[in-house]
Amino acid sequence: MLFIPAIDLKDGQCVRLRQGRMNETTVFSNSPIEMAQQWVDEGARRLHLVDLNGAFEGKPINGEVIEAIARKFPNIPVQIGGGIRDAATVQSYLDAGVEFCIIGTKAVEDPDFVIDLCKQFPDHIIVGIDAKDGMVATEGWAEVSSVSAIELAQKFEQAGVSAIVYTDIARDGMMQGLNLNATVELANSINIPVIASGGMTNMEDVTTVTAEQDSGIMGAILGRSIYEGTISLADAQRHADELAIQKEA
Repeated sequence: MLFIPAIDLKDGQCVRLRQGRMNETTVFSNSPIEMAQQWVDEGARRLHLVDLNGAFEGKPINGEVIEAIARKFPNIPVQIGGGIRDAATVQSYLDAGVEFCIIGTKAVEDPDFVIDLCKQFPDHIIVGIDAKDGMVATEGWAEVSSVSAIELAQKFEQAGVSAIVYTDIARDGMMQGLNLNATVELANSINIPVIASGGMTNMEDVTTVTAEQDSGIMGAILGRSIYEGTISLADAQRHADELAIQKEA
């Protein structure tokens, strides 16, 4: 299992939001590249980047910073979400060294778009499903749709999606613990690997989510917890590695 540090970008800074609200921002660094370096030094094997401005404006806004991070760490897969609404944007990110593009709002509005992207860019497309009370949220979490998270995920079963990033927006940035039940339910409902997101708070959360890796959860994104020091990225990954070794023995 991977523990993946989140680098959320707003106006070129590394920030964290509470429940996706752009007016509830905490700035953690004026240098996202230095922040990425810190997580790589702590053993990150993948980086999760979000263009928050892009998510709200529907187009890449922090592209230069994203490309700089991808170029600086060519051996660390980077996944990027926020404002990816067309194939040209995906192509530009892949050309810049990004490994995975996360499709969120557009996946809800036009599932066929995701299917087409998977054909154009095999093994490079992730679907981001952000949900509140089990229902999918869109437009930078500003709107809640009438589509359930499980229903949406099942539309991509045969598409070749690399993973589903599932975020409980009621928990995100609130340090209230992961919504493990909903995440496991989703993972058990599909054959696509799931990356858990939203609410990871302490090592107890690390332990509980790691115990569920056989359910189809391949990783978990760490945000505010690693920035505020309630979870050590290095310790979380070490725990997952040790558990994997025990299971293989």
